[in-house]
Amino acid sequence: MSEAALDEVSVLSSIYCAEGEFQLVRQSAQDGLLVQINSTVGRERSLNLTLLFHLHPGYPSCPPDISVSSTGLSRTQCHNIRQKLLDQAAALPPEPMVHQLVEWLQDVEVTEDCRGAEEEVKESEREEKWTAVLSLDHIRSRNRYVGLLECWTQQLQLTGKLLLGRNILVILQGQRADIKEFCRLLRTVKVDVDSSGKKCKERMMKVLIETPSSSSCGHGLQSFAVKDYRSVAELAAAFQELHMTELYQQILPSLSDSHHTGYHGD
Repeated sequence: MSEAALDEVSVLSSIYCAEGEFQLVRQSAQDGLLVQINSTVGRERSLNLTLLFHLHPGYPSCPPDISVSSTGLSRTQCHNIRQKLLDQAAALPPEPMVHQLVEWLQDVEVTEDCRGAEEEVKESEREEKWTAVLSLDHIRSRNRYVGLLECWTQQLQLTGKLLLGRNILVILQGQRADIKEFCRLLRTVKVDVDSSGKKCKERMMKVLIETPSSSSCGHGLQSFAVKDYRSVAELAAAFQELHMTELYQQILPSLSDSHHTGYHGD
């Protein structure tokens, strides 16, 4: 973690000093810093946004990853604002930039983006919940990997379960767009280490199934949990506990054909 990033966080906590305006969510030598700033958007300062900046250990040499959420905007509009911020971050020189990004966002005219927001939010609320099962290739650095998965589910308002054994499976539930964003993060962020100990991305992740959730599906998914299993029977039982036996039967052929490296632990 760079000294410049730590200094920037100290400065940010002084700038955004109103109650609930700034929070250092996470600090780790392996994963960097996760900073939350509650701000407003547009020249009229009429919309409240929650911005999450993930400052990787290489920051500011590499730009931060950013999440955007707001009660006043639809998920699509939050995604559009996030993309604007990422584009702006990529265009800036490699130096501390969080405050600059927040200031830039406050002066961006977003009237067109925000028009009809209330209707879109209502439509989004009617959007049905989806369930997905992902297959991971390997987990060597358990604490780092699991910590990131848990962080992403919280950011994206997903519930999930990580099943560790011969096959490594992630069960996710939530809005379909958020599940897709979770998959994007898995493929683009260095989540694990390879056999030589070098940080690596999850390039071998596969989506085994993605389907609208039935009303009886997934009662056991309340937040994010981790479960180790030792046999096929234990894996089947884990799905049965979640009322997902039918889903398990659908992915079973994929599990039989897979040749994963498996879970190695720390």
